Amino acid sequence: MSWFFGRKKLEPFLQAYIDGTEKKVAEKTLLPDMRFVALDAETTGFDTGKDRMLSLAIIEVKGGRLQVASSTAWLIYQATAPMSSAVSVHGILPSETATGRLEADILRDLLPRLQGAVLVGHHVAFDATMITAALKRHYGVALRNPLLDTANLAMIAVDAFAKTGYPGQRAPSLDEVCAQCGIPPVERHTAEGDAFTTAMLFLTLCARLQRNLGRPLKAGDLPLTRV
Repeated sequence: MSWFFGRKKLEPFLQAYIDGTEKKVAEKTLLPDMRFVALDAETTGFDTGKDRMLSLAIIEVKGGRLQVASSTAWLIYQATAPMSSAVSVHGILPSETATGRLEADILRDLLPRLQGAVLVGHHVAFDATMITAALKRHYGVALRNPLLDTANLAMIAVDAFAKTGYPGQRAPSLDEVCAQCGIPPVERHTAEGDAFTTAMLFLTLCARLQRNLGRPLKAGDLPLTRV
């Protein structure tokens, strides 16, 4: 065990991720100069404190284009993956999970792909929180990436979803935004399908917002948040 000033030395892939990932993006950064990774996780449930990821998928968006060759999906082994109401949504059975890869190994593959990117998802805070929980369990670190929720982006780019100021207004669902934008969802409720659909939706919403503003988009135009 190696220690430096009382702290455990991080494995190289963890240190590279931390060194290469800023928590904030300068507001004047133009969109083509930013790297985005759309992601989706399917889970055993919606309790971020106790539930686990069963599958995860990512696809890169760079220079205003979908980098299809970057698309990657993982099936995640979980020792405990009970039958639950979530199974009726994503259809991942315990017998399938048993054939997946170890979560710790998948995180080793994942972090270099997320390095330096803005993470995009529909209700992305949930996915990011699940990934952070897994990172903390296995490696004692958390996600640093800025987040972009396509639900929030839709509320500033699409008039039909504009904020009303009334309490209790809910964010639009992925299906609702896709319908409004004329995007047919791909393999809904699979990690790979939802990540691809979200990436397409992100590009469409950015194009709408840019058209509304009448100028190139900058980071400061986007509703970026943190985990």
